[in-house]
Amino acid sequence: MKFGIVARRDRWEALKLAYRVYDFLKVSGYDVVVDEETHRHLPEFHEEDVLPLEDFDVDFIIVIGGDGTILRVEHRTKREIPLLGINMGTLGFLTEVEPHETFFALSKLIEGDYYIDERIKLRTYVNGENSVPDSLNEVAILTGIPGKIIHLKYYVDGGMADEIRADGLIISTPTGSTGYAMSAGGPFVDPRLDVVVIAPLAPIALSSRPMIVPSKSVVTVRNVSLRRELVLAIDGQFYTYLPPDTEIEIRLSPRKAKFVRFTREIYPKYTLKIKKKF
Repeated sequence: MKFGIVARRDRWEALKLAYRVYDFLKVSGYDVVVDEETHRHLPEFHEEDVLPLEDFDVDFIIVIGGDGTILRVEHRTKREIPLLGINMGTLGFLTEVEPHETFFALSKLIEGDYYIDERIKLRTYVNGENSVPDSLNEVAILTGIPGKIIHLKYYVDGGMADEIRADGLIISTPTGSTGYAMSAGGPFVDPRLDVVVIAPLAPIALSSRPMIVPSKSVVTVRNVSLRRELVLAIDGQFYTYLPPDTEIEIRLSPRKAKFVRFTREIYPKYTLKIKKKF
């Protein structure tokens, strides 16, 4: 069994815990690699065990951080590697255990007492080409000029679903329903459902409401304001400006995110976190 370790870089406690996990696994006789950015912020790891995150070829990745760290790992790994998230973030919707549970969780993982939770991802095509990362949370199409609205038409499986004047449009997975989409008025979606949320961001028309469509639907977005460029944001991790005449298509990705879980509990785990957040 081979492990990878990634920690958030701006919290000393996360880096220290990463080294304790590294030492525990090495002493237990397992192969362990550490991503080079974690090593850059805590150079105590052995250099021969340091690799770029893109080159990880391991059975599990131990991610010590919040949802942002997990999203960074998901964007940069090339394989569908199961992640065990240890919460060193604000809420940690994607993480599984708290720091004080770390070594109990590692023992259960080593003993095989876990299951794999698979989450859908979305793939974005810009003018027919896939040149941006898959999204685990959401694809956000935003105004390129803060304070200026954009005029969009969006289609579901070829039929026009709505025409909006708004700050943007969010296309979210169930995993991302507790994030940006929820702040735009979208619902909490049980992560066991195979659906996608489409949520206008601050629309002018009160009739423009979030909708839920099957995950296999093809969502196409066209910019009616042909003089105003767009910003495409993927999971809050990747951003790019797009010309006004760009056509954006969002489909179900063939890849999935995989998480190590020790319980199949959905309620009240997620709903209580939402209450704490809001």
